[in-house]
Amino acid sequence: MSQIKQDDLETLPVGPTAFPWRSLERASVSRYGMVATAHHCATEVGIQMLSEGGNAVDAAIAAAFALCVCEPAASGLGGQTLMLIYHAPTLKKIALDGSSRAPYRALPNSLTREEVRTGYKAATVPSTPAVLDYALRNYGSMELKRVLEPAIRLADEGYDITPLQRSLTKRTRRSLKAGPAAALFLIDNKKSPQVGHRFCQPALAETLRRIARRGVEEFYKGSIAVSIHRDMNQNDGLIRKDDLAQIPWPIVRRPITCRMGSDRLFTMPPPGAGRTLIEMLNIFNHLQFKHYNPDKSSGAVFLAEVIRRAFIDRRDRPFDPNFYAQVEERRMLDLDYAKKIARQTRNRIRGYGETTHVSVMDRNGSAVALTQSIENVFGACVASKELGFLYNNYMNAFEYTDLSHPYYMRPGAVPWASVAPTIIFRGRRPWLVIGSTGSDRITPSILQVLVRLLHGYSLYEAIAAPRLHCSLGGKVSLELDRMNPNIVPKLEKLGFSIDARDPYSFYMGCVQAVQREGRLFHGAADPRRDGSAGGPRI
Repeated sequence: MSQIKQDDLETLPVGPTAFPWRSLERASVSRYGMVATAHHCATEVGIQMLSEGGNAVDAAIAAAFALCVCEPAASGLGGQTLMLIYHAPTLKKIALDGSSRAPYRALPNSLTREEVRTGYKAATVPSTPAVLDYALRNYGSMELKRVLEPAIRLADEGYDITPLQRSLTKRTRRSLKAGPAAALFLIDNKKSPQVGHRFCQPALAETLRRIARRGVEEFYKGSIAVSIHRDMNQNDGLIRKDDLAQIPWPIVRRPITCRMGSDRLFTMPPPGAGRTLIEMLNIFNHLQFKHYNPDKSSGAVFLAEVIRRAFIDRRDRPFDPNFYAQVEERRMLDLDYAKKIARQTRNRIRGYGETTHVSVMDRNGSAVALTQSIENVFGACVASKELGFLYNNYMNAFEYTDLSHPYYMRPGAVPWASVAPTIIFRGRRPWLVIGSTGSDRITPSILQVLVRLLHGYSLYEAIAAPRLHCSLGGKVSLELDRMNPNIVPKLEKLGFSIDARDPYSFYMGCVQAVQREGRLFHGAADPRRDGSAGGPRI
């Protein structure tokens, strides 16, 4: 079985004109809170929770469960969730590390490259149900049964397949056809559903009902756990009942932080990628932002080099998240180090993983940035027909050669994560909640939106603007037709190679953000996918 190739993503129908039969509300304003997600159905669910008096956590959890239904290629009950919460009643800022775990029977030398990418052996112990339940019980105001009702209804009644979802299914069809997932996601076990097809998921609806009736313990210790154990055992997978019984409750961590002008940014610590974002911002903070507009050739070149340097540092300085809190010298967060890199970068210039994201603010000041994933598009491409959800393929996100590496694959280990859910404070209250999808394009996507906001763009303009990404090897992927034509020769002169991407490229991440300005909440959903933004109208 083969995963979807990044090059295949370029013909996906995305961008502002991708939905001729539906007018999605990509940007919205409300006085009563705001929700932005990667799928319009999930956004509607979040708005419903706020309208009924729920707080930001209630809305985010309900939207996350809805995304498990309406964005199965990107997230699901079989994946993992990391989130950042600002709980206004207690003034607490919390990072929930909801990493999944390698099964106890996972041995690095026994797994092939293909086995950790697709199939039953590719799955880690899912954490999403545990994380969402923990957040709701500790920081929400509604019961689990209530926030699950919209997701159950969505699974029962279905939703319309979008052009993007049809294209993703077509490109992954061969892998899906090879296993039981074909019965769930393909028509007659072989054909991709057409655009506008009403896609219902009765098996998933029943799984969600079981969780609503008996709690998430049903997933890890009850009948659902028994079904997962049996499915894995019959298909040579690695997860068993004892893996699930050690429920992967999230670890509460302290967010990492930096200045962004006069604002204060809080983001995800390891195993998340927040420190990569902070290093990038610290480098920019040592320069005058106005001289480095990414829409100008010099700014774009500078941006490419900053992204490359930050990713080199992340690769060279990995940290076990449990050890990270004890480290005194954190070079990637160090301002003097960022100043040195800024100077070097300025002098130089002179001379498919898949995720989904939810951003929410409520009228009382609480805020949530939530990112969840099943790793690659359609995860491991296998699923239990009885339960209705895909297993993740996070076994592909471990280190397999360096025994000393903190993310070396060992039983119970947590995988690398490239997510960076982020909340920015202006004064004492949240000003911006932001996050993105797109694997290693996540932090560069967030960075470019933040830089454009500092250049005076509106929230939606900053998100919809053309993007670029630079790999470790110096390959710059960019939405070439939408960008300054002088960028390419300057990049090539400095030794970068060019990877031209289509306008509004699926490859370039998908940012969801909400912003508070005075009494108004603004929301924006990235036009590169199926998202929308909206708030209550009470």
